Amino acid sequence: MPDAIGPIRGGRHMDKRLAGRIALITGAGGGIGSAIARRYAGEGAYIVVADSNEASARSVAEGIRNDGGQAWPAPLDVTNEGQVIGIVEDTVARHGAIDILVSNAGIQVVQPLEQFSYEQWQQMMAVHVHAAFVATRACLPHMYACDAGTIIYMGSVHSKTASMWKGPYVVAKHALLGLARAVATEGAPHGVRANVICPGFVRTPLVERQIPELAKSLSISTNEVIRDVMLTDTVDGEFTTVSDVAEVALFLAGSSSNALTGQSVVVSHGWVMA
Repeated sequence: MPDAIGPIRGGRHMDKRLAGRIALITGAGGGIGSAIARRYAGEGAYIVVADSNEASARSVAEGIRNDGGQAWPAPLDVTNEGQVIGIVEDTVARHGAIDILVSNAGIQVVQPLEQFSYEQWQQMMAVHVHAAFVATRACLPHMYACDAGTIIYMGSVHSKTASMWKGPYVVAKHALLGLARAVATEGAPHGVRANVICPGFVRTPLVERQIPELAKSLSISTNEVIRDVMLTDTVDGEFTTVSDVAEVALFLAGSSSNALTGQSVVVSHGWVMA
């Protein structure tokens, strides 16, 4: 792992869309986060692979390096303010900047709203909303100093609508829209953009765990959950893929224009057309 900015931001692979950019991605040890990490690395970015599962973070970083990219694993509990600030400061100390933040870490609990404990509510807000704020606050001064930066929040179709038994998740994902708009407004004079990606159902481990939970709650089969609950409102009955989301994340990070900011991009095979 290089200890200075030169090898990273010195102009290698300048034909690539994210050449020399430093990207911190939370929840990058698997699923959507790891797909974005690999896609960014393939376009020349140096990736801080942050995840609560240290082994997963190391595995993703090693895979990126084996493919010729550059990555550093960073064990991270996104609900720990000190850890989040520490990773941002360490990244800047090592490489001179932080250009891209992808706040992607997330959790899910499926049950009726009246059964949620206050502790579960707090945990949902901590992982999705409070963690996004802390990471944003830590990154902004460094982005402002460079007069440039991109922040991407991982929302959901549930940033736009609601589903049964996902109350706190729906609230948290709606809140990210407000955070992105506030950051876009305050960050504009400093060249900082903020946007939200809103995927539909992506068949990650998070979603896989929901299938039997919903089947039990609704007293239907797992196939019926997929067909009649998860994908019923799509135009083609297809899951969104991690690659679909990674391509949108690359588009948002790689744009040379500041025109696209404070926006949400729905990636859902037509489920919620907004």
